[in-house]
Amino acid sequence: MQIYNTLTRRKEPFTPLVAGKISMYVCGMTVYDYCHLGHARVMVAFDVITRYLRWRGWDVTYVRNITDIDDKILKRASENGETITSLTERMVDAMHEDEARLNVLPPSDEPRATGHINEIIAMIETLIDKGFAYAAKNGDVYYRVRKFADYGKLNNRDLDAMRSGARVEVDEHKEDPLDFVLWKSAKPDEASWPSPWGEGRPGWHIECSAMSTCCLGDTFDIHGGGPDLTFPHHENEIAQSEAATGKTYVNTWMHAGAVRVSQEKMSKSLGNFFTIREVLAEHDPEVVRYLLVASHYRSPINYAPEALAEARKSLERFYNALNEVELDRPAGSNEAPSGDTASEKSSSDYASRFTAVMDDDFNTPEALSVLFDLTRELNRVRAEYPEQARELARELKRLGGVLGLLQQAPADFLHGSGEALPLEKTEIEARIQQRADAKKARDFAMADRIRDELAALGIILKDSREGTQWVVESVNNRD
Repeated sequence: MQIYNTLTRRKEPFTPLVAGKISMYVCGMTVYDYCHLGHARVMVAFDVITRYLRWRGWDVTYVRNITDIDDKILKRASENGETITSLTERMVDAMHEDEARLNVLPPSDEPRATGHINEIIAMIETLIDKGFAYAAKNGDVYYRVRKFADYGKLNNRDLDAMRSGARVEVDEHKEDPLDFVLWKSAKPDEASWPSPWGEGRPGWHIECSAMSTCCLGDTFDIHGGGPDLTFPHHENEIAQSEAATGKTYVNTWMHAGAVRVSQEKMSKSLGNFFTIREVLAEHDPEVVRYLLVASHYRSPINYAPEALAEARKSLERFYNALNEVELDRPAGSNEAPSGDTASEKSSSDYASRFTAVMDDDFNTPEALSVLFDLTRELNRVRAEYPEQARELARELKRLGGVLGLLQQAPADFLHGSGEALPLEKTEIEARIQQRADAKKARDFAMADRIRDELAALGIILKDSREGTQWVVESVNNRD
């Protein structure tokens, strides 16, 4: 297995610290508002990575934190006239609802910053004792950036260039403008905790250093997050953690790509900023997940109506194939004669190809290509060799499940589950019955009119000897 390491800027063979076990930490949400599409990108990317590593047989401990004390949280709670706890609990519950709808599995551990104040203070004390931090007269504690020789290695940044060219926060209490805060002294009526430097609260960066090392140890295998976190957040995490422990903090750094909306950067000022729940109110969650999985985790994603329509069409191909196979039928009936080679490739061949591309830095676009090849073969052999088709269908669901896809009943997805239907299901069934009655009465013009009216709404009828089935095709592509 090879994984692209942001630190070295190349793909590297992956070997965990402990054979058979993988330790991974991903920066989670600051819970002052509902999660947005960028959060969904990170959630789904590392959910797929975790699912795949476990499917390959590793015991994965996946830790994703919650930042529940922060300037934004304090500001929003004050604006809302509610307590910090009330705000953060409400947003955490909403986050879990969004994750569940996107079929994102819960992490192994979900530490909260406010639950690790003692560990944060202890790490800051260690940094002060080692000369990497200092307490200012105003009660804040700062990290001495120039004291850490490797500062900038994750982002390949030069300190002097940063000092002269970058916009650096001006603070008269800092020894150097590049220094960043580890502990903030409390303002009046602000949430705070006692510390050796007075009442205050932790800075954002130190929270993740303390929570990750508490949960996974001084050194762990993988650290992930969104594309905007490489600097300064992850750079500062490295500086704090390695200065405190004297050990390598993380072996492999992974970062997901950004989300663009109709080829523009997602921004509230541009009016193209969407929360997960706003998106899921209009689109099937599996369609949204497919869109997020269809691009490589390091690549940017373009969120647009046409991209969603294409995602739905792709899922329809899979579910139509599964819908035509009787998966629950007992084996042994209507089999190909012994020695007959109905299928050019067995299900194990597709699993091998799937594993090979996913082992190459979790290449989900190529993994989906394998599933499309599998689907074509399933459709080819379905009529003549039903048992082989069932074997391929089971493999399609199994490999799709590794990506968190294709776990619905096919009819449910094809009937537009998760989306607003143009008609109630009972009305659709009634119209189908009217069409059947018209055909029985040899009123074929009426039967054709009903079929065409339903088709105009995106409801496609499929006649067979067993009766008439209906599917909803590309709901979100209709005018």
